[in-house]
Amino acid sequence: MLVFADPRSAVACALEVEGRASKEAHFPAARSGVHWGPVLFREGDYVGSNVNIASRLAAEAKRHQVLVTGAVRNAAKDLPDVEFVSMGKRRLKGLADEVVLFEARPSSPESEEKVIDPVCGMELRPAEVAARLSLEGREQAFCSDECLRQFVASPEKYSA
Repeated sequence: MLVFADPRSAVACALEVEGRASKEAHFPAARSGVHWGPVLFREGDYVGSNVNIASRLAAEAKRHQVLVTGAVRNAAKDLPDVEFVSMGKRRLKGLADEVVLFEARPSSPESEEKVIDPVCGMELRPAEVAARLSLEGREQAFCSDECLRQFVASPEKYSA
């Protein structure tokens, strides 16, 4: 958890972390949830309902996704080179009311083709693939021989 003085800084940081993490070889995909509001500082930690909402957003986010609430979007909507895409209303665990969500993302995303190792979930650029296997007309890519061995031992465990 990171705490910021304003939502614009929080969104900018989350997007920067995501952008840098996605460029690192063999690095897990980042995901973030950003909410804005008062929090309490007790015994060296931040607590309160706004902390819980941010945590729920982070849990809801998919890989490479920065989810924000409507309050954050309204406060940060003029960030340069950032767009906010409506994700609609969602019910988050532990919250009585639905929350309006937006995905914050760079206006001009850099796209690079990556594949996901079905065993460990690591994202791989084509040059990072250690092994490949074609099974029933579908090609699988692996980060290591160990992941390949685990897949071959029980492919049904990793079918999506």
